[in-house]
Amino acid sequence: MNGASREALASARERLDALTDNTSVDATKLAEELAAVTTLLDREVSLRRALTDPAQSGEAKAELVSRLLASQLGGESLDLVSGMVRSRWSRPRDLTDAVESLAASADLIAAQRTGTLDDVEDEVFRFGRIVASSPELRAALTAKGAHQGATAAKAELLRTLLGGRANLVTERLVVRLVTQPRGRSLEVGLEALAKLAADRRSRVVATVTSAVPLTDQQKQRLGGGLARMYGRAVHLNLDVDPTVLGGITVRIGDEVINGSIADRLDEAARRMAG
Repeated sequence: MNGASREALASARERLDALTDNTSVDATKLAEELAAVTTLLDREVSLRRALTDPAQSGEAKAELVSRLLASQLGGESLDLVSGMVRSRWSRPRDLTDAVESLAASADLIAAQRTGTLDDVEDEVFRFGRIVASSPELRAALTAKGAHQGATAAKAELLRTLLGGRANLVTERLVVRLVTQPRGRSLEVGLEALAKLAADRRSRVVATVTSAVPLTDQQKQRLGGGLARMYGRAVHLNLDVDPTVLGGITVRIGDEVINGSIADRLDEAARRMAG
């Protein structure tokens, strides 16, 4: 997102955080209702255009939301969406993307409340690695076809794979992503979920690929070195690939750091600091 949309999303996230600071607010229900709004906006092009029309006042757009959705949403969700349409958006699609992002954040807040946010982060990452290693599974989850039967089959496959093995929040997030891809690749969607989860703790996510599993000491040294480099705590997603040949590759966003565990991390830290 650019310009006005980025500012509008930042304001919406602040309102979501303020709202969910009250533990009496049901974050899971909030996530479900915001996900339903995402589906509506994604389907109804004319509606999202009307709700982002700069020629209309914010109050007029909020009144339209109230007329259409007051009977379908709880008060918290309605207030959030009404506040969002009062803001300016660079593109109509940005509003849909923002509501979807808030739905995922609300689910992650539910996980944070139960102390399982770390589990969700790890499970999303591991699911991504499973998909990457199984072309057949990826094909089944990304097969074209938006009809109800195809969508239901994908959801059922995911529940079979994840049910009882993953946190319920992980299951909800992944099912939603697969059944409502909205033009994104599965990999891009999973990376976005991982980043949202990391942001809940103001952490950076580093994908670490090594030839062999890292020892606890190596993990601590790597995590500490990366934290010094980025000035923030870093969550390590660990992957093993024998082709790395004794070194490691660390990917943080678009940045890749190559080197051995023992002697190149400090060098990279000094180089970046300089």
